[in-house]
Order: sequence, then C-alpha cells, then structure tokens
Amino acid sequence: MFIAAAAFTCSSMTVVSGGIKIGVVNTEKILRESSPALQAQKKIEQEFMPRDEDIKKMALEAKTLQDKLEINSIKMEESERRNLERNLANLSREYQRAQRQMREDLSVRQNEEYSVILERTNRAISKIAEAENYDLILQLQDSVYRSQRIDITDKVIKVLESE
Repeated sequence: MFIAAAAFTCSSMTVVSGGIKIGVVNTEKILRESSPALQAQKKIEQEFMPRDEDIKKMALEAKTLQDKLEINSIKMEESERRNLERNLANLSREYQRAQRQMREDLSVRQNEEYSVILERTNRAISKIAEAENYDLILQLQDSVYRSQRIDITDKVIKVLESE
C-alpha cells in the first residue's frame, strides 16, 4: 500500500511539473551585452573622461616632482627640498582623493543607469512571460543548474533592443 501511495504521489508530481513552464534570465549578460547597456556604458565613459584626464595629469605631475626630487635632492637647499617634498605629499593626497571620489561617483552613476536598464529588463521579461505563458522566470544567479532550453536571455535582449 505504501509503495502504491508513493507511486501515485510521484506520478501526480510529474503531471504538475510537466505543465509548468520555467525560464531563466542571465541579467549579467544583459548588463554586459544589450544595446541599452552598451549605450549607457559609453555615456558614462564620456561623462567621466574629463575627470579621468585630470587625474592622469595629476599623476604625471607627481611623477615629475618625484623625479626632480630624486635627481636634484643632493644639490638643493634643505628648505627647497622640504618644500618640494611637501608639495609632492599634498599632490599625492589630492590625487588619491580625486581617484577615490571618481570611483565613488562612477559607481553611483553606473548603479543609476543599471537600475533603469533592469526596470526595462523586468518589463521585457513580463512581456515574454505573458506572451509565451511562462509560469516562472528566475535570474540565472538563483539557479544551481539550468538547461539552455529554458534560458530566455537572448529573447529578453531582443525585446530590449526593439524598444
């Protein structure tokens, strides 16, 4: 009797699971390869290019001061050498501060752009789910194993690009 009940339970689970349509989406791939993501990345690069150039100039200036200090420190007067060392230390602090600030601002800006893309992605996923009668769509990160047959990432990218 126990075996018959177990067999009945397994066969009813198969029927239920056979009717469920599941899809998986790789959001990292969407944020890396979709045209909205690529456009956002170019936009961010253009926004931060002037700051990056300024930071590169600071680095070059610090290198020049360091070289000058190393080459001429023996010939310099003590006060001139200390002045140069102080200028180099100040420039180094300013450089590090500018780099840190740019990284923080870049991260905030990327998160802003990615959140817009993820909202659009969720709308695209909903369209696909309704049109193709999906019961469940998961993010790839949430799955331990998945078959390529249930990966709908490329469909989502196509919908995003057609908007």
